Amino acid sequence: MKALLHAEKAGIEGLSYGELTEVNPGPGEVRVRLKTAGLNHRDLFILHRHKPTDPPLVVGSDGAGVIDAVGDGVVGVEVGDEVMINPGLGWKEVSDVPPEGFEIVGLPDHGTFAEQIIVPAENAVAKPAHLSWEEAGVLSLAALTAYRALFTRGKVRSGMNVFIPGIGGGVATFLLQFAKAAGAKVYVTSRSQEKREKALQLGAEAALASNEDWEQALAGVKMDLVIESVGAATINKSLKQLRRGGTIVTFGSSTGDTVEINLRDFFYGQYNLLGSTMGSGEEYKNMIEFITEHKIKPVLDQMYQLEDFTDAFKRLEEAKQLGKIGFYVG
Repeated sequence: MKALLHAEKAGIEGLSYGELTEVNPGPGEVRVRLKTAGLNHRDLFILHRHKPTDPPLVVGSDGAGVIDAVGDGVVGVEVGDEVMINPGLGWKEVSDVPPEGFEIVGLPDHGTFAEQIIVPAENAVAKPAHLSWEEAGVLSLAALTAYRALFTRGKVRSGMNVFIPGIGGGVATFLLQFAKAAGAKVYVTSRSQEKREKALQLGAEAALASNEDWEQALAGVKMDLVIESVGAATINKSLKQLRRGGTIVTFGSSTGDTVEINLRDFFYGQYNLLGSTMGSGEEYKNMIEFITEHKIKPVLDQMYQLEDFTDAFKRLEEAKQLGKIGFYVG
């Protein structure tokens, strides 16, 4: 089968499009013939975490396709089922943190940038009928990350003010859509006028430029919940937008991991700071029910043929995307 393999060199230079031996599912597993797959920032990180001396690896965590083989003991799914891949392996129920042994599709085992993938049967989840193959293939990792950050950790409720710095990526666009569907008022920021305009089309109350005075632009509006993924460049500006007793949930740090905050301001403000990553199988199920009820679809940026991987990876690396980047893989 055709696959995108990473080997011998770190970064994008180590990727090559070629052949991989087809294998059969073992007990409790299914094989999915993939139609589409989604590109995530995680895939960029994997290109450096996966060492050149390691065996070749198929990267990719998101995908959708049709089950074409099942292993012994599999119940609940069968050949011909249209499914999406839940990329979280070994995290079944909602919990404070992932269990020991939790992994994500695409490292250490082969991922979705191939014509086929073998996963545990429980990770092949029925594709909602309202999603196209392109939409289904790019949804899972970003949507699950957004769902846990917003609902499980952030406890979003109708009427809340929610602030999302750095709109434009896959998780952020899901956060906006999810929060709106939950009845919240959503405020966003971006360096890009195009991304700000798209956020307004998706229902944001206001879309601020990254370099403007947010306090002045918001004219006294304070936030109940901030969902942060930008990191060092925005964390203190975000704190200033938070009401006393409000909550910041962070799931990323694209501009740096180390920050300084004024602890006295923090504890007098009675603020809450929570971390979040990915989510459990239970949260994935709840997320699928939520997007089905509200007919939510991912914002699609561009779809590429898998052999055109270099253009796709560079577009993500340069943060030019608005929403999700995907591949046609089968």
